[in-house]
Order: sequence, then C-alpha cells, then structure tokens
Amino acid sequence: MEHHSLVADQFGATAAAYLTSAVHASGADLGVLATEVGATAGARVLDLGCGAGHASFAVAPHVREVVAYDIAQPMLDVVAAAARERGLGSVTTRQGPAETLPFADASFDWAISRMSAHHWRDVPAALAEVRRVLKPGGRVLFIDIAGADHPLHDTHIQAVELLRDASHIRDYRSAEWQTFFTGAGFTQVNVRDRWRLPIEFSAWVARMRTPPLKIDAIRAVWAAAPDEVRHYFNVQQDGSFELDVLMVEAHV
Repeated sequence: MEHHSLVADQFGATAAAYLTSAVHASGADLGVLATEVGATAGARVLDLGCGAGHASFAVAPHVREVVAYDIAQPMLDVVAAAARERGLGSVTTRQGPAETLPFADASFDWAISRMSAHHWRDVPAALAEVRRVLKPGGRVLFIDIAGADHPLHDTHIQAVELLRDASHIRDYRSAEWQTFFTGAGFTQVNVRDRWRLPIEFSAWVARMRTPPLKIDAIRAVWAAAPDEVRHYFNVQQDGSFELDVLMVEAHV
C-alpha cells in the first residue's frame, strides 16, 4: 500500500474519534490561530491536513472562507457535518494530499496546519505548493509535534510514534522546519513557541486503534529506555508521557 493510501485508511477509520479527542479539540494554540488569522479582514484560509477540523472551526467565525483540506474523505465528512451543526457556513471541504493542491496560484491569504505534517510524505513539496497558492504577503502558521533536538531522545520518540501509527513519518525538529520553509522561498521564518503536551496513553492508542502487539512494543520501548529519555518525556507507570509541540510562522 502506498503511503497516501495508508494515511487515508488510518485516519478514515478513526475520524469520529479525532473530532471528540480532548487533545485535539482544546489548547491555547487554537485561540492564537483565531486571533492572528482573524486580524486579516475578509481572509480566505487553507487548513492543510485539517483532520477533524478543529483549526478550521477556530478560525471560521473570523474569516470569509476556510477550506478544510485533507487526504481522508471520511475526515472531511466529519468536518462538514460538524461545521453544519455549529452553524459555520464559512467552512468548505476539499480532498487531496498536501503535496498536490488543487487551487489557483495566489488564492489564499493564510495557510494553517495543526498536528498533521508529521504524516506528510514530502514536506518540502507541500510547502512549495503552499507558497504557490498564497497571495503576495500571505502568511503561514503551522503547529505540529516536534522532534527532539538530542538524537537519543529523538530516536525514542520517533520509534514510539511509528509503533502507535504506521502512517507516521517524522516529528521534525525546529531546525528542520526552518530549512524547509526557507528552501520553499518563505521569509521571516520563525519557530515562535514550543510547549509540552500531556498524552494519556490508553486514549492515545485507542484513538488510533493501535494493535495490542504494538501497544506492548511501545511499553517495551519505554521500559528499556535510558533514564534520561524517560525523564525527558516524563514517562509514567501507565505509559502516559509528554510530547513537544511547536508553532512556526512564515511569510510569502
């Protein structure tokens, strides 16, 4: 199975769980998105890899239109239904991969993305497409799980992420995001914030329907990890831990 099909299958089967996930439905970063995107009058916004639509819902009351874009059609069906229930008429949906955007050049004021890019097959290609569809002066605000700067920490978190979700590719470090955006021709690239996200283990694996064998493997990775790794990720007895999250902004 190709990676794009794997992502679509993984998240198509879990769409409803992501709509109700407390980890995804809450967070101060949603308020930041609403405030900053809403400051652009009459904005047209692209929510790239929208998932269950929480970023789209946050900005929708403040903009002219937000296009929720995702590779998994069942996710988009969940977004469309939830938008109708919430009276968010500014939300529309479109299906496709991040690396190929079916939109005209210079057609959006903002591109946002939240907790999605670590699944994209080719982040540089996706960012080149984002730059193409943004208007001159357009802006980007991305939020994603961050890779760890120390290789020892990073190896463990990437392994745990892949065991939990076969569609995972990589949690990128701050320096990698800087390189990606600069290489795609963006300016004023700034990793502006970084914080910890508590992960309750049982809900985390249930949401992705992780098979029992892989759940056991994740527990084995944490159990065998060096003390400094377990301390860095604040690993608990039940397997719960903390992830790093970052917010990166850029301008066209």
